[in-house]
Amino acid sequence: MSILEVNELTHSYGDKIVLRDVSFRMLKGEHIGLVGANGAGKSTLFKIITGQLLPDSGKIIWQPTAKRGNLEQHIQLTAGESLRTYLQGAFQDLFAAEQEMISLTEQMANETEEQLDKLLNKYSRLQTKLEQEDFYGIDAKIEEVAAGLGLTSLGLDTDVDNLSGGQRTKLLLAKLLLSKPDVLLLDEPTNYLDTAHIAWLENYLKDYPHAFMLISHDTAFMNAVVNVIYHLEHKQLTRYTGNYKQFTKAYELRKQQIHQQYERQQEEIQKLETYVQKNKARASTAKQAKSREKKLEKMTRIEKPSAPPQPVFSFSVSEQPVRFMLEATDLDIGYTRALFSSVHLKLERGEKVALIGHNGIGKTTTLKTLLGELPALRGSVSLGDRVKPAYFSQESRIAGKQTALEEIWSDFPDLTQKEVRTKLARCGLKTEHIFQPLASLSGGEQTKVRLCKLQLAESNLLVLDEPTNHLDTITKAALQNALRDYQGTIILVSHEPEFYQDWVTQVWDMESWT
Repeated sequence: MSILEVNELTHSYGDKIVLRDVSFRMLKGEHIGLVGANGAGKSTLFKIITGQLLPDSGKIIWQPTAKRGNLEQHIQLTAGESLRTYLQGAFQDLFAAEQEMISLTEQMANETEEQLDKLLNKYSRLQTKLEQEDFYGIDAKIEEVAAGLGLTSLGLDTDVDNLSGGQRTKLLLAKLLLSKPDVLLLDEPTNYLDTAHIAWLENYLKDYPHAFMLISHDTAFMNAVVNVIYHLEHKQLTRYTGNYKQFTKAYELRKQQIHQQYERQQEEIQKLETYVQKNKARASTAKQAKSREKKLEKMTRIEKPSAPPQPVFSFSVSEQPVRFMLEATDLDIGYTRALFSSVHLKLERGEKVALIGHNGIGKTTTLKTLLGELPALRGSVSLGDRVKPAYFSQESRIAGKQTALEEIWSDFPDLTQKEVRTKLARCGLKTEHIFQPLASLSGGEQTKVRLCKLQLAESNLLVLDEPTNHLDTITKAALQNALRDYQGTIILVSHEPEFYQDWVTQVWDMESWT
């Protein structure tokens, strides 16, 4: 039985069609992976089926009783509320039932025998509901999920207002999982999760009793948890049975088949058009020519198979610096209190460093302190002569109507429009992306624009905070190759060891600093 039906869904941004005649049915208990290149329309499809966007045409039909939940990114958290209280909100209906039982108990003291029987029956139904839904095990459930996602180490009595962006995302994910909806919609849930927490989430989703649809560029994670793949390409959706590994094999075969079908159709179109041109003017063959012309008009044209843009990144050293790029002495790192004390660091020219540690430990805070964006609580940080850092921050707020072209041009006005377009195209952006408002681009496309700016900046030290978030596998591989070949110095924060482990020269493990 289908829990969701999507029929002939079409959506566009301006004159750019993102989704065309997309149709599918989600069945109860299906574990679906939604895949496609950056900008294929995955997040747009999520926003439409959750009601955040209205499609141009088509129907979205949910089963009326279906409880659905998606990982929202912009919920206002209330200052003064603890993590525990916020997570208890996943069981709001059960706590309301408990309060109603308390109220019924108070009413029973002053009621007649007839009314008392009615109240007792209602009380009994509520009590059965609480027992069936394991209300008295809520605290244990909260502890389990909070520990699995790394929230317990923060302290469940911590004020939600004190959370970092990554910690906030984990809190929202924890509440969503605790609510156990009939359909989970998860857009990049492994961003901000450590390896251990990804492993816990993987096991959780494997055993999830209801349906979910997942967007993730962590292919190993997706391969472990899904049993159906929906592939978005060329504005349309194709369903494949099996996990991600099985999909890649089936997709390669399908690509070959589509290419062959396209070639055969083109041959047929050529023959028909040639016949029509040669024979429509002759009285003896005009009827046959007209018949072939109608056949051409009715033919559903196969779109020419095309691969997504292949990005090519290249980072250059603008000026050779001194041998020692950066030195930190007796450094205390933190905001109002020290997260780390008496830290000593030395970075030599050409070193490529991975800065690692569990989420919330203070990696971003450390990067900002080393760059001077955040003052050290004690000690000193000094950059060597001619050191020019370029910083890729983890979080970037995109607002306004400025296009990708305008964003680059405003920072590098000496470039011609053609040069800017060429730079953006080399980062894997199509023409429609270049002239589209940044705010309407996908997370992956926005990251490509930011990486384009990073390439153009005069620098010899790249400081990168989770640059692979939102990137598809092709773009991630291109960035990996560029950083491996880079002749300068790198400090990298990444939650993906497979991205950096074969090219970094050393690892700074912040777990050992405490």
